[in-house]
Amino acid sequence: MYDGIIFDIDGTIWDSTNVVEMAWNDAFKELGYEKRTTAEELKGLFGLPMDEIFKSLVPDAAKEDTEVFEPLCSRYEFEYLEKNGGIVYPGVKETIEKLAENHILAIVSNCQAGYIELVMRKTGIEPFIKDHLCPDDSGLLKAGNIKLVAERLNMKNPVYVGDIAKDEIASREAGVAFIHAAYGFGEGIEPDYTINSFPELMDIPGINSAD
Repeated sequence: MYDGIIFDIDGTIWDSTNVVEMAWNDAFKELGYEKRTTAEELKGLFGLPMDEIFKSLVPDAAKEDTEVFEPLCSRYEFEYLEKNGGIVYPGVKETIEKLAENHILAIVSNCQAGYIELVMRKTGIEPFIKDHLCPDDSGLLKAGNIKLVAERLNMKNPVYVGDIAKDEIASREAGVAFIHAAYGFGEGIEPDYTINSFPELMDIPGINSAD
């Protein structure tokens, strides 16, 4: 039985790429770059730390621009997401509310500070999430934060739910099981289980309370 479930955000809980596309393009424009990104391009990069995404999009960027980009981009992102939100995958809130009855729930993402809190608030899942971590909180990347949040919540047998191969790699490094959200942005490698919609979590052996 999995006593703890740790969630990724983008491609797992919601899709914010259309909104983030606008935010990042405004940030590029303010910094004087001709580069413009798209939602599809961002889907292939989400899951990486912010600085790595920026370097992937603008390989020749000056170091000082890399340091300025994250807070500038975050400002635009939060402004637009507060107004418009992301596209929440069907059944997320209802499923998380049910899962919270028998499991400890947490979120770990390679996002910037404040993003997890915004997502929880906009999706209505905040009351059910016991802890959350991102690199700005701890100085650690996803694998380290999965391990840390599991330790902080005293999870004995946790599982991580994410949508890309890097999520699975981080889960293995942290020593936890992995469920691949195949409806998200990427592929799994050899996940323990695969779901094609968020509510299918309720049917996973070790999560289903009837097991």
